[in-house]
Amino acid sequence: MKAIKLTKETIRDLGVVTRNFPAFEIGDAIEVSQWIVEGTKKRTQIFEGDVIAIHNNGASSTFTVRRIGADAVAVERIYPYYSPVIDKIEILRKGDVRRAKLYYMRDRIGKSARVKEKILTKEAKARQKETAAKHAQAVAEAHAAEVSAQENNSAE
Repeated sequence: MKAIKLTKETIRDLGVVTRNFPAFEIGDAIEVSQWIVEGTKKRTQIFEGDVIAIHNNGASSTFTVRRIGADAVAVERIYPYYSPVIDKIEILRKGDVRRAKLYYMRDRIGKSARVKEKILTKEAKARQKETAAKHAQAVAEAHAAEVSAQENNSAE
């Protein structure tokens, strides 16, 4: 029997499943629907804000969403990308930023704390939808290949 060799890369990718989330980036305003359990009831709670950081680290990938709440109190939440608690993510508007992390937004108040919106032409919107469709198809194909490989390994 042949031993399975696990490298850092394969260990990091354990637990990574395909999520049908849209491809959001830093600076985008998104809406995260999260499952909340209160007693015996289960409901979705929506958290809306700007993405200020994304950490890509396999199954440990996270993204940070920041919003300004009541009385100008800022609230930040760090979500694991592959968490089963996250129901869906919707992109409200694209942000026009020039940094990988927007931690400087923490020091800003008022109008300066807003992210500039990216204005897209009709052609750019069409290209973006086309790219998103290709991405979704590639993710589905990769998942199918992964499932078939696991089935082949279990058959041996």
